[in-house]
Amino acid sequence: MAAPETSTAAVPTLYTNNTLRNAFGSVLSFFILLLIGVLAFSIRLFSVIKYESVIHEFDPYFNYRVTQFLTKKGIYEFWNWFDDRTWYPLGRVIGGTVYPGLTLTAGTIWWLLNSLNIPLSVETVCVFTAPIFSAFASWATYLLTKEVKGAGAGLTSAVLLAMVPSYISRSVAGSYDNEAVAIFALIFTFYLYLKTLNTGSLFYATLNSLAYFYMVCSWGGYTFIINLIPMHVLLCIVTGRYSSRLYIAYAPLVVLGTLLAALVPVVGFNAVMTSEHFASFLVFIIIHVVAFVYYIKGILSPKMFKVAVTLVVTVGLAVCCAVIAVLIALVASSPTKGWSGRSLSLLDPTYASKYIPIIASVSEHQPPTWPSYFMDINVLAFLVPAGIIACFLPLSDASSFIVLYIATSVYFSGVMVRLMLVLAPAACITSGIALSEAFDVLTGSIKFQLPGVTSNAEVDAGETSSDTSEAQTDEVKAEKPDDTSKNRPSKKSKKKERELAENPPAKATAKAKAEKKRLLALPLEASVISLLLLVVLGAFYVVHSVWAAAEAYSAPSIVLTTRSRDGLHVFDDFREAYAWLSHNTDVNDKVASWWDYGYQTTAMANRTVIVDNNTWNNTHIATVGTAMSSPERAAWEIFHSLDVKYVLVVFGGLIGYPSDDINKFLWMVRIGGGVFPHIKEPDYLRDGQYRIDSQATPTMLNCLMYKLSYYRFVETDGKAYDRVRRTEIGKKYFKLTHFEEVFTTHHWMVRIYKLKPLKNRIRGKAKKSKSKTSSTSSSKRSGTKKKNPWQ
Repeated sequence: MAAPETSTAAVPTLYTNNTLRNAFGSVLSFFILLLIGVLAFSIRLFSVIKYESVIHEFDPYFNYRVTQFLTKKGIYEFWNWFDDRTWYPLGRVIGGTVYPGLTLTAGTIWWLLNSLNIPLSVETVCVFTAPIFSAFASWATYLLTKEVKGAGAGLTSAVLLAMVPSYISRSVAGSYDNEAVAIFALIFTFYLYLKTLNTGSLFYATLNSLAYFYMVCSWGGYTFIINLIPMHVLLCIVTGRYSSRLYIAYAPLVVLGTLLAALVPVVGFNAVMTSEHFASFLVFIIIHVVAFVYYIKGILSPKMFKVAVTLVVTVGLAVCCAVIAVLIALVASSPTKGWSGRSLSLLDPTYASKYIPIIASVSEHQPPTWPSYFMDINVLAFLVPAGIIACFLPLSDASSFIVLYIATSVYFSGVMVRLMLVLAPAACITSGIALSEAFDVLTGSIKFQLPGVTSNAEVDAGETSSDTSEAQTDEVKAEKPDDTSKNRPSKKSKKKERELAENPPAKATAKAKAEKKRLLALPLEASVISLLLLVVLGAFYVVHSVWAAAEAYSAPSIVLTTRSRDGLHVFDDFREAYAWLSHNTDVNDKVASWWDYGYQTTAMANRTVIVDNNTWNNTHIATVGTAMSSPERAAWEIFHSLDVKYVLVVFGGLIGYPSDDINKFLWMVRIGGGVFPHIKEPDYLRDGQYRIDSQATPTMLNCLMYKLSYYRFVETDGKAYDRVRRTEIGKKYFKLTHFEEVFTTHHWMVRIYKLKPLKNRIRGKAKKSKSKTSSTSSSKRSGTKKKNPWQ
């Protein structure tokens, strides 16, 4: 009688042990996630530690300026703000042309901190917004991967994303751009979609729509979400994986998400009128047709079901054809068929170079090279295929979404180097799954083959797998101890034997599992060596990520540094030039430059610019490009017509700065020539080569950009040797007649010129006109009439 008491008493003990183990695992996972968040935040602080707390790049300066306006004037003034300091004389409606997610997020953080009497400046909040949201993105990656392959894979993916160089490049402290919060919104939207798909909860479906709304507010890349999710839904329908959970995950997203997206001013009716959104509506119709078919299948007989299916399919095809006809009619009038230029560049990589040079001129819109993948995702490139295979073992709705995500992101990253940022989360998720599965297999093999572990593992497996059934078997034995001595079995004993045959004892099941593990286990030596290799691989990834964060991506573009034998040299010419403009020019003066420097000039010098980084008006940019490509007199007339007083050029020939205006000049020629046909690129090339030396064409040597860049350059070394182009310039000695140099920075990186006034240009002609006027008056006295030369 003692045996049954022992077995029944073991059930609550094992249950308590499992509960404690799960609780300990949850607490440990929480602390690991906390450390991952600290890692993601701290690894992005090298830019502040090595340099200073400053905004990076070009676009972030506009976002910083808008955030300043929001915190000073309020939300209503922000929506109605007309900025007359950009795109002169056109101006720009800021509230209706920006994605407000980043600005509203940083403004809300600043307001909360000041409400708590934490007096941080707006600039400080903007600098640290990206590192904070990188921690959020790591936690969102954990949640997303956990829905696919469990907590172990989730933690591995989270720590990989916290350090992946591709994401670090866009989220270091000071990188105050839309991607700082958009990547978190992207991952969190995908997580809520898979959570809804796994649970069928309408609550999570509503949260998914709200997360999608935040993504729409944050970045134009939201179109990737609204096309990837319909592709996955269509894949599930085609492969026969339709369920009510799929319907709940998708239908509310399209309806509620589209309505919310239309509330964002920069999107508006584009949410239902552009081709980027049409795939979601088409799949929305298809899923309703499929849902109706499944519904009538459950209420009709098989014969009536065939008739009904024929009717439904016929009506559904008719509706789809009608919708497609309407969509074709809507987009037929557009030369781009309803697609934006950037979207067409993704679908056809050669489109921008053929038709929209302004898009092709941006360096981050160029296709990446193979070393870029190793630089930005490092060893993850080798782990992604293994993660894809692991997603198929077994294949679920969630894992199929990850496979589709990685496949599409690999394609888009191959078209634009900027979209390596979209590839990074997918690569981290699949690599995390691969590493987690590999660690499970290797550690399991090692544990199985350690002495004294195998027997204990078998016993533990038997006890934890079916404790209740074992207890019930012992109770039966205790109640009927004499049944075994009887020759004729009773009906109850036959029933018990049948149940035991159908459900074998837990010990037998445990032995079968142990035998299966033994057959699948790797040799002990191979397991240990493979585990060490994975650790070395992870260490190499950590070292590379820290180096990328500290050296490659921490330097702000506005402050440049270089190392030589003399030590570290700092080039602060950009801020020097903007400070000069701010202190030595009138507040209403207009400054012309290439569009790359428009945001910085407006934000740091507080001066009106002709074009900036928004690039919404190609004709206006082409006008500036034409002026830079024209001879001095023609350029003066163009700038004078735009009321320009100062011209700013960036020149790197003295210190070897490659991203100067001379290297960008051919794009000015192409963009200008696309609107003004008299500007032709072959006129600036010698035998198809771009040259600035003695073999350069006369058109090149006499254009405004050449003169403003190389004016007095020969005085630096006596030879006028360009360290970027690695040659002596062709035209060394010349004078400016319509422009005058007013400021050149310490390292000659930024040069500012002032347009000479009209009276200085035509003083000689005025004297001639006076003499002609006097001669005309004398001729009138003599009775002869001459034609007025000014008519």
